[in-house]
Amino acid sequence: MIKNWLKIAFINYRKNWLSTIINVLGLSVGLCVFLLIYIHWQDEKSYEQWNPNKENIYLVENWNSSFGTMAVSSYPQIFESKETYPEIEDATIFNDWGRKKISFGSNSAYVTAGATVNSFFNFFPFEKVAGDYKNALTDINKVALSEETARLLFGDDYIESIGKTVRVEVDDKNYIVTAIYKKPTENTVFKPDFVFMNPYMENSKTQWTSYSYYGFFKMKPGSDIKAIENKISKKIQKEDEISAKKWGYEIDKKNPLKVYLSPLANIKLDAKSEGINKGDKKSIMILLGLSGLILLLSGINLINIKTAQASQRAKEVGVRKAVGSTKSKLILQFLLETFIICFTAYILALAMIELLLPSYNKFLGKEIEVNNLSLFLYTGLLLILFSLISGLIPAMYLSNFKPINTLKGNFAGSKHGVWLRNSILTVQLIISSFFIICSLIIHAQVKYMMSKDLGFKGDQVVQIDFKETKWENDYNFKKYKLLKNEISKLSGVTEITGSIQSIGRGITNSSVAKDARDSTKTVEGTGLGAIDENYLRFYKIKFLSGRDLNWKIASDTINGAVVNETFAKKLGFNPKTALGKEILTGWDDRKKYKILGVVQDFYYSGVDKQITPVVFFNYDRNWVKNNMSNIQIKVSGNDIEGTLERIKEFWLTKAEPGYPFEYEFVDKQFAKTFERFQKQQTLFTTLNIVVLVIALLGLFALSSLLIEQKLKDVAIKKTLGADEKTIVWDLTKRFLLICVIAVIISMPFGYYAMNEWLKDFPYRIDMPVWPYILSLFLLLILTFTVVSFKAYRATKISLVKYLKYE
Repeated sequence: MIKNWLKIAFINYRKNWLSTIINVLGLSVGLCVFLLIYIHWQDEKSYEQWNPNKENIYLVENWNSSFGTMAVSSYPQIFESKETYPEIEDATIFNDWGRKKISFGSNSAYVTAGATVNSFFNFFPFEKVAGDYKNALTDINKVALSEETARLLFGDDYIESIGKTVRVEVDDKNYIVTAIYKKPTENTVFKPDFVFMNPYMENSKTQWTSYSYYGFFKMKPGSDIKAIENKISKKIQKEDEISAKKWGYEIDKKNPLKVYLSPLANIKLDAKSEGINKGDKKSIMILLGLSGLILLLSGINLINIKTAQASQRAKEVGVRKAVGSTKSKLILQFLLETFIICFTAYILALAMIELLLPSYNKFLGKEIEVNNLSLFLYTGLLLILFSLISGLIPAMYLSNFKPINTLKGNFAGSKHGVWLRNSILTVQLIISSFFIICSLIIHAQVKYMMSKDLGFKGDQVVQIDFKETKWENDYNFKKYKLLKNEISKLSGVTEITGSIQSIGRGITNSSVAKDARDSTKTVEGTGLGAIDENYLRFYKIKFLSGRDLNWKIASDTINGAVVNETFAKKLGFNPKTALGKEILTGWDDRKKYKILGVVQDFYYSGVDKQITPVVFFNYDRNWVKNNMSNIQIKVSGNDIEGTLERIKEFWLTKAEPGYPFEYEFVDKQFAKTFERFQKQQTLFTTLNIVVLVIALLGLFALSSLLIEQKLKDVAIKKTLGADEKTIVWDLTKRFLLICVIAVIISMPFGYYAMNEWLKDFPYRIDMPVWPYILSLFLLLILTFTVVSFKAYRATKISLVKYLKYE
């Protein structure tokens, strides 16, 4: 029986070879797209799953009305909470300090560093290679090394390095090696090449509202997490009240501070804040949903083409029923035929994934490998489920034919068959229209952001960050001055400036500022804009009123300030009335700053973020000067490459010998803020093209089958004198009507989806009308082109062939 079914299946595949190829290609592309996005989602979900303690470890996140939800906490919030609340079994902190230089003798390594405390390895039990975790980081003179770092410093005898001393650039002192560990090979955001005790904790032990550390709690099993969040929130609120009285700022009592505990196993995708290297869950879920629609579209093609082929197999079904075949056997036969197509498409999809995965990894910046057996298990189950769902409708449809009707040849005109095909085709075109609408609106929003006036000119500006950051004796301040003086002598360097904040990296230091005469007027989240004298001129930032800071006027350097337009508005002034007003800042609260000028708003962060209020002032008049850790250089456009080579030579031989030369153009640095949305645009455009190709291939196959069924009608019309235009229009108008109905139905779905997507943008386009209209015209044109091609071919048939029995 199975052998007979297979013979019938392959006879029909060969007979309808074009529709079979279209089905296989459509399904394979749909499966490929779905599986690529699915494995990306699974890869993101796999972060921290290696940790045996993941179910009981929580990241401490904080919310306030000024900054929203933050991934960082204060030192006392973490460790006093551990002592106060018995539900907390243990606590730790961790900060990624980026790449740092660590040396042993003549050997050195430039690797990632983590600042933490001794409890770190209780939370993150990396496999131990040598040493002792128990006392690995009990004081600020100890360091633990990864196996790779130890090998770089000590060679093949790195196991014997326990007790030896290494030198770390952080404060340029010696550390004793206490442990060597293996970094996890599994996905994790915690992969430091060496860890040491955070040297600045002593200054933070009483500062409840100084959010500086990633904090973690290990909770006792069965603890009420919501209850702990409420207890710590109340404690934070009390400490905030004490701090407000001390520093004289107002508390937003309607929106008190809150604490959230996010499970370690979920922080990659579900942290309430920006988390630690957080993934873009919303985009992944949107893409996963859209790829599911593509898979659905592929299934619709299969269903539609199979039902359209019904008239060709009606007599086969009638004969088989007449000789005793049951309905269940017919259904199984047709399901087997569908499964063969789906399995072939699945194998082809896996081959496509293997081919596309390197490019996909490069696009995502990841190293995903398809070597997980569970992936094949899940996709195998998906294949069976998909085959069952997409095959059951045509199978049920075909098996329900009545022998008496099919043997008389009356099925082709069945209203039920026409209604089913039209309904399925409508769904197909609804999905296509939805994709076109969304793709056009996403393109319009990204274009709007990229064409927005950024408020600064950063062309031909290079930023170089210092690698050494010692705090004593004004080290950074002196180093900046020295570098500025020496680099300015190099040929091709036209101007140099510096600032605490970096364009494209966002505001990293902020506080609460207020009107010196009216303390009720406050501006929370005010950026600390410590700048060199020429900074605003350097970036050609426009003044709306007043003037720039002048280093030759003593009062300007001591208490002069320039503010941005957003700051003036939040304080209740316009650019003109803000001039001359005195303000108090959270970083220097006892000193009054006088507003000398107001500049046009410009973006430190991406244009998807709201502009932060900023106060600009002389960087070298207080403690802020030692935060200066970068230099910004404008190079001549005549010889950019040559100038960069001269800067590199100076840097490697005089500025920071032994370190790699790393720089970034400010324009490119800012352009990185667009990457997420440009990738969304690229992915959505790609998916849109895939959808249209699948839909049009399906439409072509369906229209071919349906028009072939009407060739006798075409022959009769030609005999009666109908011209080609009339025949083509008669054959295509039904498809065009279905297209119009589908686009109208898709419009509210597209509007809702895009309105939700645009809500994330503080600066967004108004919902445009033209994508909906363009979607209609585009689909009408494509539908007419595809169907009319086959319709025109139908007008060239031989009349004798189709009328010889009439």
